[in-house]
Amino acid sequence: MGELHSGGCHCGHIRYQFSGPLHDIAHCHCSICRKVSGGIVTTWITLPAARFQWLAGTPSRYDSSNSCARYFCPQCGAQLALVTLLSPESIDVTIATLDHPEQAPAERHIWTASQLPWLHLDEQLPGEPQETLQVYQGPIKK
Repeated sequence: MGELHSGGCHCGHIRYQFSGPLHDIAHCHCSICRKVSGGIVTTWITLPAARFQWLAGTPSRYDSSNSCARYFCPQCGAQLALVTLLSPESIDVTIATLDHPEQAPAERHIWTASQLPWLHLDEQLPGEPQETLQVYQGPIKK
């Protein structure tokens, strides 16, 4: 199964695990991530959905757009993951909810067109005005 990584929400109600290396990690600057998290940036790891599993609890789902479903703890509200039609075979997991987030530094910035002008974070990393993924036209599976 390779490297195993685990994480969960603040209150411990939700736990997850995934296998594989820690790469494809991006700081997201989109306005939706800011609004749902209350933070100025959200850092995500993208991985094949087949390598991810919920271990404890059942997360709540929020459809933040026509193409994106977000998963969070119904008790403490921690944002844990998202699934997007832009990449239906993958899942994005919030780095901040990993048990060891210090092992997962960001490699790039995405949605820099929405970046707050006063934010200066990891400026040496490459950035994308949006996110370069192929758009999939179809419903999000519930």
